Amino acid sequence: MISSHMLAIVVACAALPLSAQQSPQTVTKADKPVLIRPYLPTTIPPPRLKNSDRAKELIRGGKLYLTVQDAIALTIENNLDLEVDRYGPLNAEWNLKRAQAGGALRGVTAGNTLTNQATSGQGVEGSQVSAGLSNSGGGSGGGSTGTVQQIGPITPNLDAVFQNATVFAHTTSPQPNLTQSQVESLVDTRHIINSVVQQGLITGGFVQIAANESYLGQNAPTNNVNPSVAPVVQIYVRHSFLYGFGVAVNRRFITAGEKGLVAARESFRSQLLNTVASVLNIYWGLVAADDELHVRQRALESAQKFLDDTKHQIALGAVARSDIYRAEADLSTRQQDLAIAQVSVEQQESLLKNTISRNGTEDPLIDAADIVPLNQVEIPAQEELPGLRALLARALAKRPDVILNKISDETQEVLALGTINQLLPFLVGIYSTSDVGLAGKAVPGQNAPSEFVGGLGTALSQVFRRNFYNQRATIGYEMFLGNRSSQADYAIDQLQLRQGDLIERRNLNQIVVDISNQMIALRQARSRFTQASDTRALQEQLLEKEQQMFSFGTAQISDVVLARNTLLTAQIAESQAKAAYARARIALDQVLGETLEKNHVSLDEGLSGHVSRESKLPEK
Repeated sequence: MISSHMLAIVVACAALPLSAQQSPQTVTKADKPVLIRPYLPTTIPPPRLKNSDRAKELIRGGKLYLTVQDAIALTIENNLDLEVDRYGPLNAEWNLKRAQAGGALRGVTAGNTLTNQATSGQGVEGSQVSAGLSNSGGGSGGGSTGTVQQIGPITPNLDAVFQNATVFAHTTSPQPNLTQSQVESLVDTRHIINSVVQQGLITGGFVQIAANESYLGQNAPTNNVNPSVAPVVQIYVRHSFLYGFGVAVNRRFITAGEKGLVAARESFRSQLLNTVASVLNIYWGLVAADDELHVRQRALESAQKFLDDTKHQIALGAVARSDIYRAEADLSTRQQDLAIAQVSVEQQESLLKNTISRNGTEDPLIDAADIVPLNQVEIPAQEELPGLRALLARALAKRPDVILNKISDETQEVLALGTINQLLPFLVGIYSTSDVGLAGKAVPGQNAPSEFVGGLGTALSQVFRRNFYNQRATIGYEMFLGNRSSQADYAIDQLQLRQGDLIERRNLNQIVVDISNQMIALRQARSRFTQASDTRALQEQLLEKEQQMFSFGTAQISDVVLARNTLLTAQIAESQAKAAYARARIALDQVLGETLEKNHVSLDEGLSGHVSRESKLPEK
């Protein structure tokens, strides 16, 4: 007849997909042409909620057979805490990409613009502007800047930006003075195409290249070239030379992002190390609970045999009939101890199942299976431990928290470049050069210069020959009288760095203490095991002698019960001492940061959530 556990396993296996092994968590960009790819969202896979197939492959006959390496592999593949922490390096990777784009906000830093300007010399309004009789009909040469609160200089936008503004306009303007226009209403038909490309400079500035093509058709008979085109090409450079100057200053957030990516991997390694140490403690705890259960089972069998022997002795008249009550009481006590040991094993199994499964005991396949640990604690003949200095050097090279503290200090020093640079005044240099052209159709009866007669090609040739060019250079200087906010920011950063140095020294002292304590704990655990093992061997010999004496009638039943209880206590003490040694070994490896390498766990496997090593069931 099929048991309920076996039925649950069969149903669970039937419900499982052919393969629950899932691909690693990655963020991918859209596979589209390069021009539209930046504007499409990235693809982020849904969370992985299914267990790997490894557990199913290790179940046979309603039992889950686990070596310590299988328990670690299942934890890496299925533990939910690790799955949550795998998002840390992904976030760090995209934070770095954001930092590499530069800027506090997306967009073009405010600079020069040519959009909607009346080109000097084009049409009636253009000639008035050229003569200084009117302002430009468009926007001014500058632009408004938004204020962004940020300690230290803002890194220029490092992603090239393209902007285009195209204007089509039809305007009618009354002309009270007919001297120039000779019409009462000046009608303009205009289109302006303005394109700007801007690239930020990591040294602390930006370069802007603008191209403007303006078309104008007017009803003014005095306009010699009508309609006309007037292209303008401009190069505009703005750069800081004190505040905000330098690659290191403007790259500080990128450098911090690069260090953050390394720190995210180390943070995950720390979590992986602690999780592996945790599953090792649970696994060896289950082994100890199983050992105690087996000891309790043997004690129960011995108590049952002793009760049977006592009944036989009573039947022969060798012992008093009242001795049966002591043997029955001893059997009842052993039965209660066995029930408690069984509950302890179930509790340890529940802890281990929750660690090696994404959905814990909700998975019917895992919930229905009894775990059979296949490894036992191995205690070497001799404990070879290097000196404290050698272990400290290993810990400083391998412990994730030490590496994280170092990265944190380096990151703070990099970010402090911003507050140092913030102490400097503003010194900004601006240079712009532009070339203009003008060409159009000659109006009959007007004396249009021949160099202006033509189309867009004629006007562009004027631009590239630099027939009409303008240049402008500006130096701007600004300083704060007092500069207390910048000095305060710098002082706060430096104080935090000094405080961090002291904390690092304090942590180093604590590491030395922790290593020393774990070395002592390991030696003590080994001594306790040796003592417990010797005591157990001695008690086995004493029980054997008491049983022989009882069978010959030279010992009392109380002597046998006492000897058996003493042996039982010694056996349990030996099992507990063995588990304590395993915990001490795990704790020492953990404090040295060597848990992963001692248990053959790679960081890449931890990040991917897949262990390449195959698991096999033990041979029957």
